[in-house]
Amino acid sequence: MHLAIITAGGAGMFCGSCMHDNTWARALHQAGTEVSLIPLYTPIRVDEENQTSSPLFFGGINTYLNDHVPFWGRLPRFMTHWLDSPWLIQLATRGGVSNDAAELGSMTATMLLGESGPHRQAVDELADFVGQLKPDVVCFSNSLLVGSLRALRQRYAGRVYCVLQGDDVFLDGLVEPHRSLVMSRLKERAAEFDGYIVHSRFYADYMSQYLDLPRNRFIELPLAVDCANHDGRPKSQLGSPPTVGYFARICPEKGFDLIVDSVLRLKKRIPDIRLRTGGYLGKQNEAYFRKICRLAEPLGDAFEYIGSPATHAEKVAFYKSLDVFSVPARFQEPKGLYVLEAWANGLPVVLPRHAALPELIQSTGGGLLAEPEDPDSIADRLWDILQDRSLRTDLANRGYEGVRRNHDLTTLASATIRHLQG
Repeated sequence: MHLAIITAGGAGMFCGSCMHDNTWARALHQAGTEVSLIPLYTPIRVDEENQTSSPLFFGGINTYLNDHVPFWGRLPRFMTHWLDSPWLIQLATRGGVSNDAAELGSMTATMLLGESGPHRQAVDELADFVGQLKPDVVCFSNSLLVGSLRALRQRYAGRVYCVLQGDDVFLDGLVEPHRSLVMSRLKERAAEFDGYIVHSRFYADYMSQYLDLPRNRFIELPLAVDCANHDGRPKSQLGSPPTVGYFARICPEKGFDLIVDSVLRLKKRIPDIRLRTGGYLGKQNEAYFRKICRLAEPLGDAFEYIGSPATHAEKVAFYKSLDVFSVPARFQEPKGLYVLEAWANGLPVVLPRHAALPELIQSTGGGLLAEPEDPDSIADRLWDILQDRSLRTDLANRGYEGVRRNHDLTTLASATIRHLQG
């Protein structure tokens, strides 16, 4: 089987979706399956070996100009192609580029016009490339890329799937009149995929209703990490001081404020408690971050934000410095890659009882569930783990073993081959 995965770059940030697409490609490579990982918009940024090998399509600079300059999409490609150079796009995004849905409504709407819109040259180039590649199966990494599907169908007779992994968060952030237009176009075109891939039962149910898609066309593949690249181990002794960790995007959706509030409450029981946090901070959330840092002032030096680690080794070192891990996400989390990374390094976790997160806990038994958006409940579950050595080590061992059993590369590769091989 030859699988082509079309993945959207994260404009210079570590994006969970493209990181998992990269992991997916590597898992299949190791299983002996041919994979082409095709990047769109910007080069993907990953902290493991980059699996992309094709040219970049829909270069972010040209895509922006196509949307904002009326004649740009009609210029001969020899005049504009140079702007798709990966080094130039990386230079342009080095200072950070907004991926805030509120600012990208117009471009999202025109992307969905596909073969009849201002991006038709890029649509044709991608369709021509995939058609000549002749894979057995094509997977689009999110539904917003569906504008290229009809042109692809004219050049390619194989099956085309869509991976749904957080599309609703972006769509819900669009503002009118763009949101209504985008949703109308998206529902019309998304129905044309052969099937939809998700990483949880919850998200299959949720997105089948959200986009009016038939539930029986959904395939569930396990979320996975390369456990061999995580060398943390379950700890027999609590750290001194005991340390709670958070590692995810710094934003309200992931509950960064909730973990700070929860640890402030926990401090009443454990005076020397420490909170270490990390993750990508986008420009649109800088004011929010400053506000939460003020909230964390009673923790003093016991509160730390390490930023977004530049290397995989730095990220693993961060996980190894913790005793318990929690991301109290308030949005409808479709996957939770950070949970697998915590387990892979021997950490027990505390997660909210909603969305896909209870399914992850069920898959390994490596953590406790708290009530969503309830810092008292989160603090109670953190306390339960920190004060009970037997519970802490049991949860850590269950997560450590369970992620290697149910969420490693071999599990993902075998499930993919089983479901997608014709």
